Amino acid sequence: MAMCAAASVTSRLRVLCTVFGNDYRHPVLVHRSMALLDVLSEGRVEVGLGAGWMQSDYEAAGIPYDPPGVRITRFHEAVKVVKGLFGDAPFSFAGDHYTIRALDGLPKPAQKPHPPLMIGGGGRRVLGIAGREADIVSISVTSTPSGEIIPEKIAREMSAEGIAEKIGWIRSGAEAAGRRLEDLELQLGVVCTLTDTADQARTALDTLAKTYGADPAQVEKSPAVLVGSVEQCVEALQERRERLGISYISFLFSEPTAVAPLVARLSGT
Repeated sequence: MAMCAAASVTSRLRVLCTVFGNDYRHPVLVHRSMALLDVLSEGRVEVGLGAGWMQSDYEAAGIPYDPPGVRITRFHEAVKVVKGLFGDAPFSFAGDHYTIRALDGLPKPAQKPHPPLMIGGGGRRVLGIAGREADIVSISVTSTPSGEIIPEKIAREMSAEGIAEKIGWIRSGAEAAGRRLEDLELQLGVVCTLTDTADQARTALDTLAKTYGADPAQVEKSPAVLVGSVEQCVEALQERRERLGISYISFLFSEPTAVAPLVARLSGT
């Protein structure tokens, strides 16, 4: 509903959910709703899919919280189903979790061959699937087997070294499917603090370091952190785009007006 509402009052804004947890919706229904919204929005939809991870949500909804390997296998099948239903011909699929029999995916999307597919995840297996299947890869942290995300894990996985490792997993998946990493769009959520003073920048970095149990120097080097003036943040984003290929940025925990000067400065770059 939120995606539909946003699309209905805009003409250029692209809409997506980062990302739909697979086990809450059958992939046939995901396809149908996204295809319809793509038609209604005249081709402004991106489809975000993930394996699902938060155990408390599963329990509240009465959905079995299967082991990660099972959820990821089911998720990969769902990706294939959604992509297959976006095709021109009736689609059939026989997997361990889903069976589709000559189903014609209607309506046909406005974007061809289908709306851009975003896959979100943080582990080797999901990011490998993303490299093989996705148009956009949303790089995130992994949860514990019980569905928890702990601060120290965020600090480790969102460090410069941690993100480089994740991009390596995406590259391996892409190359295994005969694709190039450069043909994919890499998305990352960043924590952004705009400030023109060194003291405020240091305070922001120290606060983040304390929150995640990390060294301030490690936090400052993280591609998931932006602290500084508008020009400093622009330079950092451009450098990360050139070095890591990250070009799709989401601002976490930020009021839109707070990062508006940075967005305006980046427009068209």
